[in-house]
Amino acid sequence: MFTGIIEAVGRLQSVEKRQGDLRLTIDSGKLDLSDVQLGDSIATNGVCLTVVELTGSGYVADVSLETLEYTTLDELPVGSPLNLEKALTPTTRLGGHLVSGHVDGVGRVVSVESAARSWVYWLEAPKALARYIAHKGSITVDGVSLTVNRVDGCRFSLNIVPHTQQETVITHYRPGSRINLEVDVLARYLERLLDPSLKEENAEPASNLTEGFLAQHGFMR
Repeated sequence: MFTGIIEAVGRLQSVEKRQGDLRLTIDSGKLDLSDVQLGDSIATNGVCLTVVELTGSGYVADVSLETLEYTTLDELPVGSPLNLEKALTPTTRLGGHLVSGHVDGVGRVVSVESAARSWVYWLEAPKALARYIAHKGSITVDGVSLTVNRVDGCRFSLNIVPHTQQETVITHYRPGSRINLEVDVLARYLERLLDPSLKEENAEPASNLTEGFLAQHGFMR
């Protein structure tokens, strides 16, 4: 698990094709790898990757076909900047929100506008993911934990403060840029809990968590 608070911006050092999938070598930049061991996880542009080798300047990770299908990792040219975050520990401050590193799909940047010292980005999510994106809810974009400001169908806006702009790959976004999206895991579990196809006929409810209860207490609109 991760927090969505980026620790460093690294770079894609090399890409090696291996029987249909990829092996990536990442220069980790200022990310401290002194406590990282083989088998540990590092979120790389929001994708949870397993360290299979440590180099003098970073790490090596394999990317499966499943991951390639749902992320932008196979589109990135060598030299691309990458948001990096090590897996959280029991003593880590949860400054963002709980992030699994399991990307749900790829979105795109629609527009970028300045707003005083900040920037407003409008992004578009795949239609299948739009239902999980809520006003003032959390979303992960290339590994960055962000708050949704506005929602308009499949499109949503984010306000990016100067620090986030400077310390992540967001500064490189342009209209048309493709980004990795991970929706809030709580929305996923909530949908599963309310799935009518999983209810046993004539069974007593396991709890008081119903659509009516959630609507009454402001969790649904």
